[in-house]
Amino acid sequence: MKKTTEKINARTVITAHANADFDALAAMVAASKLYPEAVLIFPGSQETNLRNFFIESTTYLFNFKAFKDIEPDSVELLVVVDTRQKSRIPHVRPVLDNPDLRVHLYDHHPDSDEDLPAEKVVVRTWGSTTTILVHEIMERGLALNQEEATLLGIGIYEDTGSFGFNTTTPEDFTAAGFLKSQGMDIEVITDLLSHELSAEQVTYLGELFKNAKTYDIHGVDVVITEMSTDKFVPDFALLIHKFMDMEKIKVVFALGRMADRIHVVARSKNPDVNVGRICASMGGGGHEAAASVTVKDRTLAEVRDDLFALFYSQINPQIVVDNLMSRPPVVIEDDKCMSDAVELMTRYGLKDVPVVAKDGMRCVGIISHVTADKAISHHLGDVPLSEYMTRKFETVESKTDLYRVMEIVLSNRQRMLPVEDDGELVGVITRTDLVNMLIEEPARIPDSLMPDSRRERNIASQVKNRLPQRMIDLLKEAGELADQLGCEAYAVGGFVRDILLGRPNLDLDLVVEGDGIGFAKKFAARVGGRVKAHSKFKTAVVILDDDQRVDVATARLEYYEYPAALPTVELSSIKMDLYRRDFTVNALALRINPGRYGQLVDFFGAERDIRNKTIRVLHSLSFVEDPTRILRAIRFERRFDFQIGGQTMRLIKNALSLKLFSKLSGTRVMHELQLIMNEEDPLSCMLRMQELGIMEAIHPLLKLTQERIQILTELVKVHNWYKLLYLEPKIVPWKLYILGMTAGVKRDQTTQVTKRLHFTPKEEREFLQLRDMIGEALMKLMGWKEGKSKLSRLYSILHPIPVEGILFLMARSRKEYIRRNISQYLARLRSMAVDVNGKDLMDMGIKPGPVFGQILDKLMVAKIDGRVETREDQLKLAKKLNKEFSEDPADTPEA
Repeated sequence: MKKTTEKINARTVITAHANADFDALAAMVAASKLYPEAVLIFPGSQETNLRNFFIESTTYLFNFKAFKDIEPDSVELLVVVDTRQKSRIPHVRPVLDNPDLRVHLYDHHPDSDEDLPAEKVVVRTWGSTTTILVHEIMERGLALNQEEATLLGIGIYEDTGSFGFNTTTPEDFTAAGFLKSQGMDIEVITDLLSHELSAEQVTYLGELFKNAKTYDIHGVDVVITEMSTDKFVPDFALLIHKFMDMEKIKVVFALGRMADRIHVVARSKNPDVNVGRICASMGGGGHEAAASVTVKDRTLAEVRDDLFALFYSQINPQIVVDNLMSRPPVVIEDDKCMSDAVELMTRYGLKDVPVVAKDGMRCVGIISHVTADKAISHHLGDVPLSEYMTRKFETVESKTDLYRVMEIVLSNRQRMLPVEDDGELVGVITRTDLVNMLIEEPARIPDSLMPDSRRERNIASQVKNRLPQRMIDLLKEAGELADQLGCEAYAVGGFVRDILLGRPNLDLDLVVEGDGIGFAKKFAARVGGRVKAHSKFKTAVVILDDDQRVDVATARLEYYEYPAALPTVELSSIKMDLYRRDFTVNALALRINPGRYGQLVDFFGAERDIRNKTIRVLHSLSFVEDPTRILRAIRFERRFDFQIGGQTMRLIKNALSLKLFSKLSGTRVMHELQLIMNEEDPLSCMLRMQELGIMEAIHPLLKLTQERIQILTELVKVHNWYKLLYLEPKIVPWKLYILGMTAGVKRDQTTQVTKRLHFTPKEEREFLQLRDMIGEALMKLMGWKEGKSKLSRLYSILHPIPVEGILFLMARSRKEYIRRNISQYLARLRSMAVDVNGKDLMDMGIKPGPVFGQILDKLMVAKIDGRVETREDQLKLAKKLNKEFSEDPADTPEA
């Protein structure tokens, strides 16, 4: 029997940042001297020598526990060392939700925007956090044993580079002197921090030497080097120490691609280069002499370029926004309309213009030329700018240094920065201004500052791990064919999105920068399949022998002649093809040509939105062009447990206020509703639609009352129950849920709904007939009594009704015994059959005709009621029934 471990109630907990180094470990132990009742939570480490040291020595010397061993709700005081950033302590995040939690912080890193609020903060710009805590220990007159003194010494020695970093302070030497007096063993420290390299590490070190390049940035030599491997390299930081020592380097940024991540280790012995600030800007941490960051969504080249832009600007503190900005700014007031913006930007040749409040020069938004042009094409020139301008943007002051500008442009991809002093717009700084400033630099301009740059990283390993071999083979066949034809081919859309999300999706969509239909025909011939082409839209479907379908499209730009119109297609590039899509998370492409197989193309920040769980449209007029995207936004939001972004939600509400749903055909609305009803959780989608007023926008009779919500809730339950039984026939979900959405609607009013949703005549006839059958069955079931009425009676009531109607009855019934017996009918009685067939009846001399059906029905009733269990009993009853029918013609079906 498995033993259950009782969790520890820990009122005080000490921890450090994830991927701890020796300074973090040592600082935790030092803090335990100040908080002797505390439990130490080790956050884990990627450094092999630290990990081994901890496992072999520290676990039994100090009171370390795993977070899973403590009761989070018991923690009243959290002590964090060597960091103050919330994002760097994910292992204790549940504790941060405790009401009245007290926090104490000890750190030597610079301030950041995400520092935890705390009742006690001790920050010193000394060489290590351990030094800070050792001075606290000295002030309190506490003693250390040899093991404690040695461990604390390791922390100081490592973070000061054995006192060789420029960040080393007199306080570090003082702390080390105290530790020596307490028995610190320097030989142990030297042995631990200076071990020999393995053969594999020597190989990696050689790669770092080979790839090293030196840049002269205003008199400061900065070395950038890199290496690449498909596995994690432990002790990467150790290799960089060796690299610096052997080459006598002052500043180095080392980039290591390990599997699907880029690990950056930065070291600086030059006070003009603060590597901690640079790494912090990219989501990492450290101090001015030693820092690191791990990047998950970029290529080596992109990380290198972004780093260059950042440290170039950091080494140039004398350059401020005031030296670069354009002034006075061309602006437009927020009470102007879209056509005014187009006229203004055309006159001055601008791509964007800041929107200011009418009562002053306060910037309230940014409008782009592209958005304004689209508004004009949709006859929305008179719409106020406030409806479609971008409201979420960063601003800077004129005295802001270049570094902050680089941070915003590189991380937020904001093309224009308004410059405000004392709340008033005084100028703008654009991406073009930055390019012009960098154009004369010895290193090339970062791609991220150039327009239309593609963000690409290789996800071939994820493709391999998350797709079946059959699908991988198809991708590679298509890529090889594209190479032979001299064109580029991509897998696109939801297929790529779901690879990143780790969700199954075998609906393969390909886009070809060339002749899509011609490509599809050659692809079908290559892999064995047939082609259905659609010349008007320049698309084709390849249907393979195993019924796998591959959609092939020509890279294209769809534009819409008027709001809610069907698209017109024209040739374009992959970027324009992706730009036409609904949301950023679907605007992804995967290169499949052999030379660049697995490279991800992300123009619009899709990966960022996936990480942030955000549904965001690509442009402001997206819902005006196609209001069905509103339903898709809700479907994706609920399916992936994402949130619709703030700007996107505002655009949804604006589209609804324009009553654009009334211009949509019923066929398109019905198609999207069917997709919603096929989701795992259709009710949450419908409730979201009701919340936004979409149900009534489709048709006023579809408003979800409390009674309908209750019915739909039960329908979801019975539908899920039925799916688990794997019974036939399969449910048609839209029939089931539209029954719930129209519950209580009169028959003649229901036809208004079916016509709005463009039911075919057959669908309308069958749906109305189903409602009638449900009504009749409800009346009959009211008189059905458990224990008194026979199951055969229930069978006769339910058997003529399609399964969607039976599930509706089950959901609608408030009597548990009726629900239970309906479930018995579906699970057992519906599939029950008698052991006698038409041939048996003919062998008895009974002539084929209506009497066949009546005899078989009565045999079924008798079998359900347990009166005829064997085939012989059923044959006897059949003969008897035939005789009765022959003697009494009035008992025939015609009567």
